[in-house]
Formats: sequence, C-alpha cells, structure tokens
Amino acid sequence: MINRLKRKYIGDREFYSRVIRLVVPMIVQNVITNLVSLLDNIMVGQIGTEQMSGVAIANQLMFVFNITIFGAVSGPGIFGAQFYGKGDHEGQKYTFRFRLLLVAVITGIAMLIFHFADTQLISLYLTDAGGSGDIAMALKYGKEYLAVMIFSLIPFAIGQAYSSVVRECGETVIPMIGSFSAVGINLILDYGLIFGKLGLPQMGVSGAAMATVIAKTIEALVVVVWAHVKTERNKYIIGLFSGFKIPAALMKQMIIKGVPLMCNEFFWAAGMAVISQSYSYRGLEVVAAQNIAGTMTNLFSVIYIQLGASIAIVVGQALGAGRLEEAKDLDNKLIFFCVTACMCVAVLMLPIAKAFPFLYNTEDSIRALATYFISIQACVMPLWSFAHCSYFTLRSGGKTWVTFLFDSVYTWVLMIPMVALLTRLTDWPIKPIFTMVNFSDIVKVSIGYVLVKSNVWLNNIVDEKKDA
Repeated sequence: MINRLKRKYIGDREFYSRVIRLVVPMIVQNVITNLVSLLDNIMVGQIGTEQMSGVAIANQLMFVFNITIFGAVSGPGIFGAQFYGKGDHEGQKYTFRFRLLLVAVITGIAMLIFHFADTQLISLYLTDAGGSGDIAMALKYGKEYLAVMIFSLIPFAIGQAYSSVVRECGETVIPMIGSFSAVGINLILDYGLIFGKLGLPQMGVSGAAMATVIAKTIEALVVVVWAHVKTERNKYIIGLFSGFKIPAALMKQMIIKGVPLMCNEFFWAAGMAVISQSYSYRGLEVVAAQNIAGTMTNLFSVIYIQLGASIAIVVGQALGAGRLEEAKDLDNKLIFFCVTACMCVAVLMLPIAKAFPFLYNTEDSIRALATYFISIQACVMPLWSFAHCSYFTLRSGGKTWVTFLFDSVYTWVLMIPMVALLTRLTDWPIKPIFTMVNFSDIVKVSIGYVLVKSNVWLNNIVDEKKDA
C-alpha cells in the first residue's frame, strides 16, 4: 500500500531535477518581482495610511488587468506548449501572433477605462465606516498613482506575451534575468523618487509608479531582445512579423479554447476585486490591513503559483507528444509536490505574521488586523495550492470551459454572494467574515479533486492538421 502510494505521488531524482530546473528560475523571478513590490509597498507605507490605501486600491485595479493579460496569453499558450512538444515551430508562431493581437486589444481598452473611470473605480473601495483615515486623500493618491501606472500596461503586456512563449519552450532563465535586470533600478528609483533622495525629485506615490513603469519596460526588453537575437533557440520567431496570417482552423480552435480561459481570468480577478471591495465596506482600516497582508502573502504564494504553472508546461508537453499515461503520472507527482511544499511555506509564514506589519508606519489596530489576515491566509495556502494545481491540470488538456466553471463561476456564485451578504447584512466583525470566506475554498478543492481524478483533461488538442 505504502509503496503503491510512493510510486504514484513521489517521483525519482530525475523527475525532481527536471521540475527544479524548470520551476526554480520562475520562482526566483517572481520572488524578485514580489520583493520589489513589497519594498515599494513598505516605502509608500512610510508616508502614511492614506497613501498606502490609495496605492493599494489602484494596484487592485491593475491586478485585474494583469490577470486578464495572463489569461489572454495562456489560452494560445495551451496550444503553444503542445506544438512545442510535437516539434511544430510554425504552430507556435501562429499562437504567438494570436497572443500579440489579444494583448494589444486588451491593453488599449484598459488604458481608456483607467483614464476615464479612475475616480469611479477607486471610490468603490472608499467607505470610512470606522472613521479611520481620510478617504478624500486616499482617492487623491490612488488617482495620482494610477495616472502614471497606466503607462506600465504596454511593456507589461508585451513582456507577458514574449515570456509565455519562451517559458512554454522550457526556457525560464531568461525571464528571470529580465527581472534581475529591472530589480536594482526599480529599488533605486523607488527610494529616490518617493523620498526625493539621490538628487531626484520627491514625487511620493507618483514616484513609486514611475519607478515601476521603468522597471517593467526594462524587464520586457530583456526577453524581447533575447527572443529575436537567439533565433536558433526560438525558431518560431523567424518570420513572425512577415504578415500576420493565422490559419482559420487554428484560429477557430484558439478562440474556442482561449476565450473562455481569458474570460475566466478576467472574471476571477474581477471577483477578487469585488471581494476586496466588500471587505472595504468595513472601512479604510480594513483596506490598509488587507494591503499589508496581501503583500506578504503574495511573496509566499509564489511557490504554489509557479509550481502550478509548471504543470501547464510539463503536462502540456507530454499531452502534445501523445504520452497520455506519462502526463497523468507527472500530474499526480506535481500536485503532491506542490501541496507538500505549501504546507512547509504555511509553517514559515505563521511566526513572521506578527512582525511583518511593524515595517509599516500605521496604527496598531491596522497592524493587529493585518497579522490576523496573514495567519488565516497561511492556514488556507495548502487549499489554494491544490485548487491552483487542479486549474492548471484542466487547462493543460484544453478543458477551458471546465476551468471557467471551476474558477470564475465558483467565485461569483459562492464566494461573492457570501462576502457581500456578510459585510452588508450582518454586524459581524471582519475577522470571522474573512475566515469564513477564505476557508470556503474547501468546496473548490473538493470539486477540483473530482475533476482531476476523472481524467477529463487527458487530451491531445494539436493532432489535427492545421489548415493553410
């Protein structure tokens, strides 16, 4: 019995060596990115609660855009990973073109919305129920930050399109180098532009945004330049812009499979924003505490997020090569590895939860609330990791409508009504509400287990001949 379980869930040295080679650069890249965000957040937090809250709200809106872009490149990326596993570079080229078109359209729409509806969007989060903080100042700083951050949308979108196709080929080091290239400049510019140091003007929250724009531009340039210079490694890049032809049959498949995935990412991210907005109904103090807790949790969440993303690459390549049983075996081992790693991460988070909020220049009540939020999220992290792995397992086999039901529909049908009712129709404290909403993911984990176990995702979706 024990030996059978070990064979099913624990890989050999070669398996872990392959996974580590793939995922460590991805984890390092995202840890660096989140460390920069953390330091940026702490620096803004040194100015005051209103500045921190305004920036946090603007970043919540940016989060919806970022995740939507992720969904836009991920849909064609399902095909790209399987084309790579099949050795079809022309197929990869077509999926890359489709990605570039999608991110261009989404970025244009987002820039218009953020420019013309900034006041309305930020105001949704400003309810000073507790009488703590100046909501007018929080609105001012949020608009000021967002006005500059709009310019980061273009390099972020282009960088994600290129990074996605580079990663699906198993090349995760170059995106990591891109992050390394940007991190130092970002930190120096943060310090200089926020506080007026190093001979730079003191710009406060606008300075933080400007530093981010420059950093994202550098990060994108590293990946873009490498992809176009190393054509022997990136054969899909040859002739990429010689016309923008995409075979009709493949275009149809990518729309059918990709649009649900893109919509899923948008509605899921929007759902997370709505949940945060519901929490903010309890006052600016909750917004500030959420920002502190979210900054730390995002740093530790990198482990399960990137291990989950590795499922899309490793399992997707096996599916594209027609090795279905191997794909199933790899998936079992990757999920077990991810959940186990997250249990260890959760244990590390708990003792840090109490000390971390003291890095911010804010009230003791906000620090105490942030500590509670971090502790709850640490306990829930193993559940998040399994749900995340289930999502990428389903996605690797092209079951994008199923992922839409599993992710977005679940969020909007269960979680959002729950938090909306609890925050608006009860006088319960925020702590039990936050706990109940987070642990409701037990339901999602149960659904994910059934879907993964059913093997509904074991599909090769690129065997069909592409039409000219």
